[in-house]
Amino acid sequence: MDARSDKNAAPLAVDLDGTLIAGDLLWEGLFLLIRKNPLFLFLVPFWAARGPAALKQAIAARVDIDPASLPYRDTVLSRLREERAAGRKIILATGTPRKFADAIAAHLGLFDAVMATDGLHNLTAGRKRAALVEAYGDGGFDYAGNSRHDLKVFDAARAAIVVAPDRHAARWQAAHGSERIEVQRPSFKTVLKMLRVHQWLKNSLIAVPMVLSHEYLNVPMVFACALAFVSFSTAASAIYIVNDFFDLTLDRKHPTKRNRPFASGVLSMPFGMASVAVLLGISFATAAFLPPLFIAVLATYLVATTAYSLSVKRMLLLDVLMLAFLYTMRLLAGAAATGVDVSFWLLAFSTFFFLSLALVKRFVELRASDLVQGERIAGRGYRAEDQDVIAQAGMASAFSSALVLALYIDSAAVRELYPHPWMVWPLAPIVLYLTMRVWILARRDEMHDDPVVFIIRDWRSQLVALAGGAMLLIAGWA
Repeated sequence: MDARSDKNAAPLAVDLDGTLIAGDLLWEGLFLLIRKNPLFLFLVPFWAARGPAALKQAIAARVDIDPASLPYRDTVLSRLREERAAGRKIILATGTPRKFADAIAAHLGLFDAVMATDGLHNLTAGRKRAALVEAYGDGGFDYAGNSRHDLKVFDAARAAIVVAPDRHAARWQAAHGSERIEVQRPSFKTVLKMLRVHQWLKNSLIAVPMVLSHEYLNVPMVFACALAFVSFSTAASAIYIVNDFFDLTLDRKHPTKRNRPFASGVLSMPFGMASVAVLLGISFATAAFLPPLFIAVLATYLVATTAYSLSVKRMLLLDVLMLAFLYTMRLLAGAAATGVDVSFWLLAFSTFFFLSLALVKRFVELRASDLVQGERIAGRGYRAEDQDVIAQAGMASAFSSALVLALYIDSAAVRELYPHPWMVWPLAPIVLYLTMRVWILARRDEMHDDPVVFIIRDWRSQLVALAGGAMLLIAGWA
């Protein structure tokens, strides 16, 4: 039966998670809780042992959601507004904790009643059906849902609206011929976006120690670098996913990040968690073919990036220092994978160079924000008046990296490695060109990418870098 027919005769009850919103507030609340204090993670098993309702209430009691930023399904929301305008009674019937459900109901202003999880009773499946039947009678309401947990409610409803169904709800809908509302489904491109494959370009830094030691024709070393690249890239993608979970609220308020797969609700958080497990499995399985020192570096990288996602990214200056450290760790990973020593010069250059680029990233975020004096950028430790200091520190770091490179070029180590050391000198101005150009574009508001990814993708930067690489090769010829 079409849920639009005789609409004034029966109220319309609508589910929340997966139906009205493209998301699951239990998972979102859990990551908000862990972000607030990671130690809460150790209490979760005890809450879960007391039942789903106890777990939901424990999480809801400790965190708040932002109803305005949630990824509402526009089709469903428009339908509810249309039905309400026609005089129909609308009920929010959800297994979400009442605190969250009431906040959403107050924000939307669409619902005549709210049924939600209270106390020790989890309002899903049979309990939701019983509550609706008690209030409106068997067959006395229409119901919009999306999952296997809604099947019992569908059976008791006068008519069902099946929204973005899972396979169980899709099978029920096909058997009963109920109304179905389709939404955007994830594509292969969506999964690639989740993995942030373009960010894997950063992991090409793993090959730098091998190249600088002139071992680029050493097949075992090249193979080791390839394995290390795969291991680091899959581990990085896993961390990007976890970072997206922690930043859902902030991403949804951002003009471009709101379109990320998890922030928009195109991909579910359970799918993301499964992806994290698979990616980490691939990462460590690949790392098993490399020296134990590489595994140690990889584990340190994972701990550092997790710490960054949880808290360091919100700390003034410590965040950019951590980013520079994480880039430098890629060099250490390449050295550990190939057995090549990393010189003091390379580590010093890397620290200053990537610190400059990390400061560019923060500078661009401040420029893109609409902050007033004294106001902090969301999720960061910086205020509007910090722009000049960040720019000065970034330029100073850029020149420091060029100075370190110049001192290295004039060292005895270069004269031993390169028969024609004078050919290496252009590298210093090349580094200055790359970093100064990035900063000038940032000041012009023409820098919108991660600066490292920008340098790798930008054709001018590519030409200059290729010229520098060619000079290194020529300088090394006997």
